[in-house]
Amino acid sequence: MDDVYDPPRGPLEVLHEDHEILVVNKPSGLLSVPGKGPHLADCLMARILAAYPTALLVHRLDRDTSGVMVFALTPHAQRHLGLQFEKRQTKKTYVARLWGEMAEKTGTVDLPLIVDWPNRPRQKVDHDEGRPAQTDWRLLRKGGGESRVRLMPRTGRSHQLRVHMLALGHPILGDPFYATGPARAHERLMLHSEVLQLRHPDGGRGMRFRAAAPF
Repeated sequence: MDDVYDPPRGPLEVLHEDHEILVVNKPSGLLSVPGKGPHLADCLMARILAAYPTALLVHRLDRDTSGVMVFALTPHAQRHLGLQFEKRQTKKTYVARLWGEMAEKTGTVDLPLIVDWPNRPRQKVDHDEGRPAQTDWRLLRKGGGESRVRLMPRTGRSHQLRVHMLALGHPILGDPFYATGPARAHERLMLHSEVLQLRHPDGGRGMRFRAAAPF
C-alpha cells in the first residue's frame, strides 16, 4: 500500500436516503473505516457521521475500490441488513478492467482464500486451510490487451475479486497488491461496485441501487 494516504476530497455522493438507510457512492482511495493511527482517521464512515450522526456500518469496500455502499441509520436497520449480508441475501455486481484478453465469455472461480500472513493484508488461495470463495464472471468486451468484465461474488471474502482474477491470469488493472509491471501502472484500481440489491429493513421490499463505473 502507498506510504502516503491522500484520500480524495469532495462532497458525499448520496444515491438514496430515508428513515432507515443511506446509500452512497464511495470514491476510490478513501478508506471505508479508520485505519490504525491518526493519519488514517479520515474515512467514509467519519465523513458520513459528520452529516448523519446515527449512521452505523453494515459492510465495507476496500480502500481502492469505488462504488455503492449502504449504511444503516438505525440499530434495527443495521441488524436487518447485517443478516442479509451474512446470509448472502444481498446481490452485488462489480465492473472491472483486467490485464489481458480473456478467451472465455463466462465462468466461475471457486478457490478458497486465506490471509497471506507474512504479507497481510494480501490474501492467497489455500485449498487446505482457506475459506470457501466463489465468483461468477462475465466478459463485457475485450481489446487493446485488456478485458472489461462484470463480477458477481457469491461470497464476500477479503480481496476475493482481486485474487480470483489474478488466479485466472488476468489481474485487475491498477491493483497495488496483485498486479505487476504495466498492469499495475494505472491511476487507480479498476474495480467498481456498480449495483447493490437488498431488502429494505422497513417492510422488506426489494431495492436496487446503481452507480455507473467511472472508468
